[in-house]
Amino acid sequence: MSLGDDHEPSGGYAGTGQTRTRLPDSGDAFGDPRRRSSRSLVTVVGVVVLLIAAIAFANRGDGDDSSSSGSDKAKSSATAPTGEQPVKSKTGDIATGYAHTEQGAQSAATNYGIALGSADMYNLDKRHAIVNTVYAPDVATAQLPEFDQVYSRESFLEKIGLTKDGTAPSGQTFVSRVVPVGTKVTSYNSSTASVALWYTSLFGLSGEGSKNPVTESWYTTTYQLKWVDGDWKVTGFTQKDGPVPVGRDQRASTAEDMSKAVEEYGGFTYAR
Repeated sequence: MSLGDDHEPSGGYAGTGQTRTRLPDSGDAFGDPRRRSSRSLVTVVGVVVLLIAAIAFANRGDGDDSSSSGSDKAKSSATAPTGEQPVKSKTGDIATGYAHTEQGAQSAATNYGIALGSADMYNLDKRHAIVNTVYAPDVATAQLPEFDQVYSRESFLEKIGLTKDGTAPSGQTFVSRVVPVGTKVTSYNSSTASVALWYTSLFGLSGEGSKNPVTESWYTTTYQLKWVDGDWKVTGFTQKDGPVPVGRDQRASTAEDMSKAVEEYGGFTYAR
């Protein structure tokens, strides 16, 4: 993995709360600093709209669909509660201690992706803590110099509107947050796993005078994980754009409202 290109990152950290959120079953996340397309704001569909759409979709099946077979139905479904504890502990602000199962690997990839895509990656000490926590020890040692080179480069920081120490200018709020949508296991055995994480990311500066307002992008990052010392750890990843939904015609919030929301709404610890 090369981190040498000067492009905006995507991502965000979901905080330290231990709320359990069930991800849908199907079948990056680290917002890579090398890749960030310049897009206009793609707004989030409201809960009410989703509900109406879901009802409309369900009603389409009221007709004669006896010819449909089980194999034609989507393989994704809501995950039923298992009663298993998804996360046993935490290291600093990051949940660790995942089950040695496919479910545990999905939870690990999701929470690690949130940390790697967070604004904390722009702080030297916090960045080192994150990388040393989520990566396998030998990989972390090799990757830290590359991360430091990218995240501390003044030209890169200036491009995204941050000061040379990686903080937001006075009166502005730096937003870098990953919001997971779903995961799927692409390969698994007792020692390694590959987990694809589909997510949307919020990135930018919120506040008066910001030249880089908070925008939304969509990515899928596939994490390679290894079972190391009783936990899943990252050994590598690949990232691609999308799937990207069609944006709705919703008015963008003011800089003040966006800053307030980021400060007031904490994130989740995600569990499969």
